Amino acid sequence: MDLIKTIEDMVRFKTITGTADEIDKCLAYIAKSFEKTTAKVKIERFDDASPVIYISNNDDMVQDALVLGHIDVVAANDDMFEPVVKNGKMYGRGTLDMKSFAAVAMNSMHYVLEHKLPVKFGIILSTDEEQGSKSTHAFMARYPKLNAKVVLDNDVGGDITKIINKCKNPVFLKLMAEGKPAHGSTPWDGLDANEMLMKTIANLRKFYPYFDIKKGQPKNTWIDTMHVAKMSGGEVSNIIAKHAEALLDVRLVETSSVKDLEKNIKASLAEGVTYKIVSSSTPVVMAEDNPQIMAYKAFAEQIMGQKIDFQQIGGATDARLFAEKGATVIMHSGTGEGMHADGEYVVLKTVEDLAKLQIEYLKTL
Repeated sequence: MDLIKTIEDMVRFKTITGTADEIDKCLAYIAKSFEKTTAKVKIERFDDASPVIYISNNDDMVQDALVLGHIDVVAANDDMFEPVVKNGKMYGRGTLDMKSFAAVAMNSMHYVLEHKLPVKFGIILSTDEEQGSKSTHAFMARYPKLNAKVVLDNDVGGDITKIINKCKNPVFLKLMAEGKPAHGSTPWDGLDANEMLMKTIANLRKFYPYFDIKKGQPKNTWIDTMHVAKMSGGEVSNIIAKHAEALLDVRLVETSSVKDLEKNIKASLAEGVTYKIVSSSTPVVMAEDNPQIMAYKAFAEQIMGQKIDFQQIGGATDARLFAEKGATVIMHSGTGEGMHADGEYVVLKTVEDLAKLQIEYLKTL
């Protein structure tokens, strides 16, 4: 398989989350890649979620290794869907997040099939990861027994010299304030829902401090964080707001629980404010001395000729669905910048190194 050409082809599909036609075209392209092989390819469709493509070299429900990823991307100008290679980098939407690494997984499957490696191997590529991964959850609900000894997650980081061994638990919660409307000229006749909301958020800042580019990065970033994702309140400019609400994005380290978070929320609520946990997940924490991770790390250092370090990130990973089942999750990707932004690129040598690494590691399984 021509890895670089495959990445270029895939970038050209405008698979912005929700664009069914382009997503279907990309899925068909991936399926066609395995048309003349013995791979088992399924495009699973759901009534209430976008499709998932599952590729494997066997029919078992417990694989030796699975690669988990996605082919959807965030919105971009049309010119970002025409890949450009310059100075060893490929620019374009999805080059870093994460069509390059979906192509790496496809390349690994072709190698496994062509060389008849005695490894049970599968690939899961979802199509709505950028908006919550509903398709991955639907797929796992359809195949609840599906698991793997090792899950290779290439949708992390952006630095091939780092293996991610910790991801936080993302918790989204809604604050709702109910006030009493009054004319803006007589605020003493009402209760301002906006003020109640802001007071609650200020109280929460005692537990979850505010950070920004001016304040700078704390020395220890492995801490609980909170940001206000959305705020709304009031309908007319001269009327005291009757209702206001905010969506908060809280990232918890593995030593913090949702129960702890709720305790802090309850201690922070201003009168008239209630809350609701919209969603929560599970932190993914892998021991640095995990035998599979140590073996993978050794191959990485050998192939790249340099030391590989461990790193922790605040983002979440769909691989948590397998970590909860006891799988070892190896979170590692190639190098690049501009994820979700103009100028997104991936360093092609790191993509090629990752492809070699993945194959060498699969040989050991």
